[in-house]
Amino acid sequence: MDVKEYIAGWAERYRSDLLTDIMPFWAKNGFDEEHGGVYTCVDRDGSLMDGTKSVWFQGRFAFVCAFAYNNIAREQLWLDMAKSTLDFIERYCFDDDGHMYFSVTADGRPLRKRRYVFSETFAAIAMAEYSIATGDRTYAEKALKVFRDVQRFLSTPDYLPAKFEPEVKLKSHSIVMILINVGACLRRAIKDEALTARISESIELLRRYFMHPEFKALLETVGEHGEFIDTNLTRTINPGHCIETSWFLLEESRYRGWDPELTEMALTIFNWSWDWGWDKQYGGIINFRDCRNLPPQDYSQDMKFWWPQCETIIASLYAYLATGDEDYLYRHQRISEWTYAHFPDKEMGEWYGYLHRDGTVAQPAKGNLYKGPFHIPRMMVKSYMLCQDILAKL
Repeated sequence: MDVKEYIAGWAERYRSDLLTDIMPFWAKNGFDEEHGGVYTCVDRDGSLMDGTKSVWFQGRFAFVCAFAYNNIAREQLWLDMAKSTLDFIERYCFDDDGHMYFSVTADGRPLRKRRYVFSETFAAIAMAEYSIATGDRTYAEKALKVFRDVQRFLSTPDYLPAKFEPEVKLKSHSIVMILINVGACLRRAIKDEALTARISESIELLRRYFMHPEFKALLETVGEHGEFIDTNLTRTINPGHCIETSWFLLEESRYRGWDPELTEMALTIFNWSWDWGWDKQYGGIINFRDCRNLPPQDYSQDMKFWWPQCETIIASLYAYLATGDEDYLYRHQRISEWTYAHFPDKEMGEWYGYLHRDGTVAQPAKGNLYKGPFHIPRMMVKSYMLCQDILAKL
C-alpha cells in the first residue's frame, strides 16, 4: 500500500462527500427556514415524514455546521444554519428548571422530557463550536453554564428520575464517555479547570469500573462499584460505543502530549472492541454482543447501524496516527470499504442508517429522532482532519 496516496485519496473523499452530498442534503431537506432548527424525520428522498424535532439533534446539527465551517470550508450557509438552530434551542428547548426536553414540535412546543442529559451535552458542544467559529465568547460561556448544569443534575440526588427501582444501583458507560468529548470540545473554546478534571474523572471511571480484562471488554453497564453482574443487561457489549470511547481517549492523549498510559488504554479498548464487533462473516461492526457469548437480548443485536461504522473509521485513523502501526490502517481499509459499499444511497444521496447483518437495507429512511446529521458529517470532518495530520507526518 502506498500510504501517502491511500490517505490523500480518503481525505479528498471525505471532503468531497461532505460538500456535495451530506451537507447539501440536510440544508435542503432538514433545515427549517420557517421556525429555525432542523428536522430529522425524513424519508429516503428527503421528504418530511414527521415534524417532531429531536432536541439532541438540534445541538448535534448546530455543532456539525460550526465544526464543518471551522475545519472544512467557510460556508456562510453552514454558519447561518448553526445560528438559527442555536436560537431555536435557546428559545424552545430548555424547561424552566434548565433541564432540556427530548423532543418538541416543529414550532417548539414541548412534547417529551426524559431522564437523560444528552440534549444538554450536545447543546453545549454546539455553543462551544459556534463560539470558535464566530469569536463570540458569550456562546462559550453559555456552553460552560450548560456543562455545569449537567454536573449539577447528575450529582443532585433524585433530581433526575430513576431508571430502575431505588435498590438497583448501576453505572452506565454512556454518560461517562460522552463527558470526555464534551469537556474536550468546550476546552477548545474556553479555559476552565473543571473541564479537564471531568475528563480525568471519566478516564478513571472507565479504567476502574467499565474495563473488564476477564472478558477483554468494556461493558455498557456495571454495578455501583464496577462489579460485573451476570444478567442479560449487564453482559452487554456495544462495540460501536466502545470504539467511539477509544478515539475520545486518543484525542485526550494527544492533548496531553501523547500520554503513553492513556494511549495504551485507548488502544486496548479499541482492540478488544474490534475483536468483539467486526463481523468476520459479512464485514462491518455488529450492534451488540454478550460478554459470555450468550444470545444478546436486544432485537437489533445482529444489525449494522450507520454510526458504529463511522466511529470505527475515526478510531482506526486515530490509532494509526498515534502508533504508525499499519494494522490500524488495514482496519481502516476494511471498515471503509465495507461501509462505503453498503451505506451511501447513490441514487438519492446521504446514507441509509439501518442494515441487516448481511448489508442489505432494513429500512430506507434517511433520518428519525435518532439518526440525522451528526455521526456521518462528524466522521467526514474529523477523518479529513486526521488524514491531514497523518500526511504531515509522512
